Amino acid sequence: MPSLFVSHGAPFTLDDPRWLDALFDWGRSLPKPRAIVVVSAHWEQAPVAISGAAAGTPLYYDFSGFHPRYKTLPYATPDATDLARRLTGLLGPTPVHEFARRGLDHGAFIPLMAMYPAADVPVVQLSMPSLDPGALLALGAQLRPLREEGVLVLGSGFMTHSFAAFHRPELAAATTAFDAWAVDALARGDVDALIDYRRKAPGAAVAHPTADHFVPLLATVGAADDPGSAVSAIDRMVMGNSTRSLQLT
Repeated sequence: MPSLFVSHGAPFTLDDPRWLDALFDWGRSLPKPRAIVVVSAHWEQAPVAISGAAAGTPLYYDFSGFHPRYKTLPYATPDATDLARRLTGLLGPTPVHEFARRGLDHGAFIPLMAMYPAADVPVVQLSMPSLDPGALLALGAQLRPLREEGVLVLGSGFMTHSFAAFHRPELAAATTAFDAWAVDALARGDVDALIDYRRKAPGAAVAHPTADHFVPLLATVGAADDPGSAVSAIDRMVMGNSTRSLQLT
């Protein structure tokens, strides 16, 4: 399996046919995964922890300000106990705590609803142990063996995540510049530049006022065999932000 980075979007993206079609087609283009591990922008917990692995663990609706119906959407995935056990072995020797009542958050279930709407693949979400890019790269490297076992490793964030750009169209120049820089750094396999994006990327302060939506990309890169193998599965600017989503091998 490849490793993926998905710009996951807010709940209302589930009403965007273009976005749904793009993610669904992407999922159909891949071999069906035996299981999926997600590192989402919306869960920072140290030391690294895992979500509930029992079948049908209720979703974690970690958002507000949207129509209440988005908090009724189901995504009941199968039992993921075997994957959880495998993860605890890979991430040791530090004990890995399972938050049994914490289901998938919207950074995980929203893109997966589009990519695998049948909810027939076991899924476990991993927390980010910190927002340090190097730590996420190392976490991804620990997950790399799973790809040979048919497990899809998915980092879920946003290529640029600027609320200011929603309201000030002129700031799209900064998010566009950041996006182009990231594409170039990936094409060169320049992992050091990606880690040091705060100093090296143009428009970084606008594109990512906080690190949470960028650093899942480092988990994706860490899980890949070739950091320079990135291919854009989705390349679209929406409301001043890049929704670029990537596939690496």
